[in-house]
Amino acid sequence: MIRIAGIEDLECIVEIYNQAIDAQFQTAYTDRVSVVERVEWFHRHPENKFPLFVYVTDGRVTGWISASPYRQGRAAFRYCVEISYFVHTSYLKKGIGSQLLEHMLNACRELKYKTALALILDKNIASAKLLEKYGFEKWAFLPDIADFDGVVCSHVYYGKPLSPKGEPAI
Repeated sequence: MIRIAGIEDLECIVEIYNQAIDAQFQTAYTDRVSVVERVEWFHRHPENKFPLFVYVTDGRVTGWISASPYRQGRAAFRYCVEISYFVHTSYLKKGIGSQLLEHMLNACRELKYKTALALILDKNIASAKLLEKYGFEKWAFLPDIADFDGVVCSHVYYGKPLSPKGEPAI
């Protein structure tokens, strides 16, 4: 089941995010985050503007996806949204990421966004495959800019128009 996240879900959201940090190459963070550190981030995701959804399996949050402003404060990018998603390691390869991404893309269309972006590290092959499955394309490549204790990787921008070409999204 997918639903909007509540503050009571933040501990599970942080647990899942810390798994991604520990695994490396799934986020550029290298130090774990705390629930306290993520409270402000959580509140920057109002349902009617930048939703944060959780996937719940048997009463437990097993994945999450968020929409965030791209280059906040720059009005020309106001119809562009950045999507981030993570799935609990015990629930990988069960279709949760696909369901979350499809749900978020539909929500972003309803919110009248014109473009969705996802920024990933090139070593995150599973995310690249998921994004491509849903019609995202590589739009930018920043070579060798991330360094994980001497292991270097690149940053890849994936993008997807949310309305057919020529058709206004708003």
